[in-house]
Amino acid sequence: MAALAHIDPSVVSRVISGDERLVIKDETRARVVAAIKELRYHPNAAARSLRTAQSGTFGLLIPDFANPIYAEIIKGAEQAADEHDALLLTGTALEDRPERYVRMLASGRVEGLLLASDRIPPDAIEAMIATGRAVVSVNQRIPGVQRMILADDERASRIAVRHLIELGHRRIAHIRGPVKSDTARRRLNGYRRALRTGGLQPDAALVVGNGYTSEAGAEAMRELLAMPERPTAVLVANVAAAIGALTAARSAGVKIPDELSVVAIHDIALAANLAPALTTVRMPLAEMGRAGILALLDEDVGADIKKVVRDTTELIVRDSTAPPR
Repeated sequence: MAALAHIDPSVVSRVISGDERLVIKDETRARVVAAIKELRYHPNAAARSLRTAQSGTFGLLIPDFANPIYAEIIKGAEQAADEHDALLLTGTALEDRPERYVRMLASGRVEGLLLASDRIPPDAIEAMIATGRAVVSVNQRIPGVQRMILADDERASRIAVRHLIELGHRRIAHIRGPVKSDTARRRLNGYRRALRTGGLQPDAALVVGNGYTSEAGAEAMRELLAMPERPTAVLVANVAAAIGALTAARSAGVKIPDELSVVAIHDIALAANLAPALTTVRMPLAEMGRAGILALLDEDVGADIKKVVRDTTELIVRDSTAPPR
């Protein structure tokens, strides 16, 4: 390449690496660029990582791939990584894997980790932080992790409950997420606050469930339908549980929304194609993934970050909510 451009190899190397200290004539730089294109040259990432001690790779740990909302977080994170010429590796935070991720951080195989799961043991979190690499939580507040990117989960619940109250509902239940989940707690707090703001007293008996899966949603819905006085509306903590809740209601012969209105937090393409189409609160999932990568790229690894992404948090009204009979 240096011979083709008629220039010293060291100058070619500095042009390729983007050395801002290099001072050469514009026509010289143009000859190097032309030679690069003609030879279809691509930098050797492995060799570059050895020189810079940077792998250009980041990791993202999610609870599981079955939950459709994580696809949006992955999408946003991948786009941001691609824009910065980085690679994103995605895996599940299974209980038998934390040590593996600690080793990947310590060895530099990944430069930083996004944690979208609160299932990782505290000792593993401590070991990750001790590597000195960037660790950022996404969509979760994880003890020990001081850099976090969050959605406004309380606001999402308030938006949903306010919609139900404006329709005329007064007996509003909540199918919650996992009891120990940070996001589930925040959504529960928003539900309760919205009821009080609307002049309604929260009823602990109307809060049921313990999971973000369709099975958990179905089981919780059956519990609500077995009550002597059923609710007229339900806020479901996420869309996966809402799908199970709708199935359970349909199996019990309950007409949605004629007999029961249902609204869920999170919006996915599938929600518009359910029967009936599901009313949701759209959350900034892709935006959180993107913001997480940008936080990993921040040079100040030790700086505390708490960013709440509120963009695109909005109510999407479809066919599953209506005024009570």
